[in-house]
Amino acid sequence: MRPLSDFSLVPESLPRPLRAAASGLSLAVTFLVLLVGAQAQESSTSSISREVKEVFDKSAKAVVKVRGTDEHGEFAGTGFFIDPAGTLYTAFSVGGDADSLSVEFDGKKYPARVVMTDVRSGIAILKADIATPALPIGKSEQIEVATPIITIGYPLDLPETPSFGMIAGFDRKFLGRYFSTTHLRVNVPTQRGEAGAPILNFKGEVVGIVVSHIENGSACHALPIDAAEKIRNDFVRFGEARHGWIGISVTEAEKFKEGSRAEMTEIMKDTPAFGSGVILGDILLQIGKTKIREPEDVIDASFFITAGETVPITVLRGNEKLTFDIQAGFHPNSHQPAVIAAPGQNQSIPLRLDSVGRTP
Repeated sequence: MRPLSDFSLVPESLPRPLRAAASGLSLAVTFLVLLVGAQAQESSTSSISREVKEVFDKSAKAVVKVRGTDEHGEFAGTGFFIDPAGTLYTAFSVGGDADSLSVEFDGKKYPARVVMTDVRSGIAILKADIATPALPIGKSEQIEVATPIITIGYPLDLPETPSFGMIAGFDRKFLGRYFSTTHLRVNVPTQRGEAGAPILNFKGEVVGIVVSHIENGSACHALPIDAAEKIRNDFVRFGEARHGWIGISVTEAEKFKEGSRAEMTEIMKDTPAFGSGVILGDILLQIGKTKIREPEDVIDASFFITAGETVPITVLRGNEKLTFDIQAGFHPNSHQPAVIAAPGQNQSIPLRLDSVGRTP
């Protein structure tokens, strides 16, 4: 095996004493580079740890344990305050079908009531009549794969616990079934009691809510906070969630046209789209503010449609772009669970998906 000095850049033309000295210098430089690299790595790790601790210290007081009872007995989950008047988000599995709800905040237990639930998105909004801190709401549309995140929850009835991970993907379906909208796949293992936990960016802003776990415990799915805020805004305006419905089905066209491969293959009778002017074979380009490229893009576009509002639909017909205004109706799955949880599944973190698929 060649000695390390043989790999140096010391010229062979130097006299032997100078060459030996230069070789020693080369080894010293190599060692220094390795040492600096190790110190930089340690410094980077320490920096991440500091940032995680800062977010945890700043945010943990607004994250609470939610307790309740259902047909199976007592259970616990996680929630987090979103205003100073005690309003909090949690998962539907925690606040959806429960009785005798309470939150543990600042060392005390307070009664809580359900403000609204939405089985299709998998969230619930609760209210405790107390003054509280609140987590700032971020923008989930600004995150991307590998964005570092932090969760804070109450696993296995333990004290509030931070976990560090990153966004692993954006999933529209899981195990062959469609979500009601794209969900965040987060590579943070979740335990019983962490349903409803906030997903935080490094600014301490909420970008998602844990709603389900992946069976082997390696990761979880979270509803993007933009989707949760859509539901909350519906409630503020109308007193209920208003999932929109147009009544068209699309499939993948043979090739892209104007950047889209979403071709209309069905216009359902007695739906808002029926008689609106759109026809079979139209290439769907845009629904409201959402541009369409693939058939599955209509899943997100559909989720953000509000029933009762007029939605502009842009299509390509031949070489002509046409826009039709369609008044959205109520989605037929508005008041139904997206999917039944598997038998024996952890009731605090059920898997709730939408089987409707590509029909907006």
